[in-house]
Amino acid sequence: MMGKREKRSAPGDVEERLEAMAGAFESEDFKGVLEQAEALLKEAPAQPEALHYRAAALVELEQFEEAAQAWQQALRVSPEDLELILGAADFLLCRMGEDREAVEDGLTLCGRGRTLAERTDNVEMVYEFLLLEGMGLNQVGECERALESLEAALEHMPRSVDARVERGIALFELCRFKEAQSAFEKVLKDTPDEAWAHHYLGLLAERKGDPKEAKKRFAKAQALMPEEFPPPVSLSEQEFDQALEAAVKALPEHVKGYLDNATISVEDIPADDELMDQSPPLSPCILGVFRGTPVGERSVTNAYDHFPAAIVLYQKNLERFAKTREELIEQIGITVMHEVGHLVGLDEDDLWERGLD
Repeated sequence: MMGKREKRSAPGDVEERLEAMAGAFESEDFKGVLEQAEALLKEAPAQPEALHYRAAALVELEQFEEAAQAWQQALRVSPEDLELILGAADFLLCRMGEDREAVEDGLTLCGRGRTLAERTDNVEMVYEFLLLEGMGLNQVGECERALESLEAALEHMPRSVDARVERGIALFELCRFKEAQSAFEKVLKDTPDEAWAHHYLGLLAERKGDPKEAKKRFAKAQALMPEEFPPPVSLSEQEFDQALEAAVKALPEHVKGYLDNATISVEDIPADDELMDQSPPLSPCILGVFRGTPVGERSVTNAYDHFPAAIVLYQKNLERFAKTREELIEQIGITVMHEVGHLVGLDEDDLWERGLD
């Protein structure tokens, strides 16, 4: 994130060079921005705006490892610069969102930035940090907390489409489906071409058993944002079963024995009672689930432990998750490993440490 920065006093030559960087950034010449920023930093290694431009350009060039280091360097120089904190948090949450540690670091920056913005009564930046915080909390499944942040953001900016959409996503993830439906429909009244709202209304229609409406909504989202919502990869029932069988065969030999008293099945999407059987509820977009008692926790005195454990994969969720056929087949294998991990007694933190989250 690189917005228009408030000018600090700077020598004329430096100010002209910063203005040139701003122009290059606006014209999306990110390589040029990087070259200009690095040239200035050779002469003035602690120049705050140049450090910011360098970090932001590296993000746009998708040089994420270098960008992470650049943000850290910039924050060491200007630890209370709100725009810098926001840019670094946006990078960690929106560009590194699959890295759980990066998301946690981004949330920490959001809290720090929001505190500083409140101290200076900077309402716009308070809103920005609350919105970003809500997005990050949704990513890590902390949707109740996300809802609090997003509703606080909407107190500052009631008409914010971004905050309203993200609030709808939190409601959907919390299985508050009627409220989510209303939230997304209200967004579309003001912004008819909001792709995320159409996508989630498609998911809601699918859950209600209305395939015609779901297909229409998904098609609209795909037309509006084809890169974000490509057509789902689809496998026939036989192809999916073959991929599942291959995933089971690929399990380590010592793990396969645990499956002797477990069933593995495939369903389209999880049912409401499956999701809301625990608190907080499971995400409607889960790829699979383990039902039963882990092998190490079974008891001869518990009648329920005599029933076979069950692993269920959700085909439509898996097909939407993957971007290619190869990725889908790989994810089927990862999901099987994840749920077998629960069968043998691993919790989510254990699975995350093993790269199976």
